[in-house]
Amino acid sequence: MNEPTARTLEPTTRILVVDDEPAITEFVTYNLRKEGWEVEVATDGDSALTIAQQADFDLVVLDVMLPGMDGYEVCRRLRAVSGTTADVPVLFLSARDTELDKVVGLEIGGDDYLAKPFGVRELIARVKALLRRRQGTGREVIGAGERMEAAGIVLDEASHQSTTADGEQLDLTPREFELLACLMRHVGKVLSRDQLLREAWDWEYLVETKTVDTHVKRLRDKLEAAGIDPGKVETVRGYGYRFKAD
Repeated sequence: MNEPTARTLEPTTRILVVDDEPAITEFVTYNLRKEGWEVEVATDGDSALTIAQQADFDLVVLDVMLPGMDGYEVCRRLRAVSGTTADVPVLFLSARDTELDKVVGLEIGGDDYLAKPFGVRELIARVKALLRRRQGTGREVIGAGERMEAAGIVLDEASHQSTTADGEQLDLTPREFELLACLMRHVGKVLSRDQLLREAWDWEYLVETKTVDTHVKRLRDKLEAAGIDPGKVETVRGYGYRFKAD
């Protein structure tokens, strides 16, 4: 008689949906569950933060216009918490669709921005793209996972650690780390803002590029504070940015 064999179960993908509109919540949760994902719901910012700190999620779908604490503040607080909660991808939902609204959402730590109204296919495509990135199964990047050292900066992509050559920790956000890693992988090569949006952050759907400039400025400030020449991240007017090793 054959002994039963143990079956390895795939880890469950868990998504937190935060929205106070019942119609939107029902539409989003129904379609996410159809894909086989586990979904929890919060209808305001305070309960969203409580739920997010009690369990690990692979993605947060977050409405901007919430009662009381808005979605931007929820995102800020998520990013300020230590542990896996700080790195969970955030997909903003909003009826506001101006370029400024999108840039603000991305600059405070959001990973993508989906304007209402939206269709099922676009929602699922955005969610899958963020989950691939979270799980490390997205597009292949040449040199990903390597330890890189140049211009007094040491980046270890496998451990997501960034230091100076003297071992001083560089306090980079995930976006800043990914931006610097992308520039260092292409040392000496000019990368356009569109290329940086796609290659550093996998933002396939966005056309706004001002957020790159903001992150570059913050990155330069942190390099300078660590005693590294901020000019190593060079602006090439009319084209984009380049990392100079020399």
